[in-house]
Amino acid sequence: QLQLVESGGGVAQVGVSLRLSCAASGPGFGNYALGWFRQAPGKERVFVAATSWNGRNVDYADSVKGRFIISRDDAKKTVDLEMNSLSAGDAAVYYCAAKRTNGLGSNDLKQDYDYWGQGTQVSVSP
Repeated sequence: QLQLVESGGGVAQVGVSLRLSCAASGPGFGNYALGWFRQAPGKERVFVAATSWNGRNVDYADSVKGRFIISRDDAKKTVDLEMNSLSAGDAAVYYCAAKRTNGLGSNDLKQDYDYWGQGTQVSVSP
């Protein structure tokens, strides 16, 4: 029912900023919680950030708290991830995801999300 496409990835130097975007198509965008996850080579996909269906609640992984900002624009049907002070540990494929707001699950658990984008690569160079 919902399609997600990430963009904005690339190669960035340590310490700089990068902004990722995720564009959605399909009905009911405003009724989904939205999240960003990342997966480094040989590692499991892990939680990065999430925002509730109404944008009222925001959650971040400890590793990115204070550096990353998640935001949603329901008029444009997009969710962005602003990444600041990039370090080598931030290099990964970044995925956006959408979760049905039905009172079940948690916004920081990848198994509770219903729709996923294809991912966008973020590389960090010295």
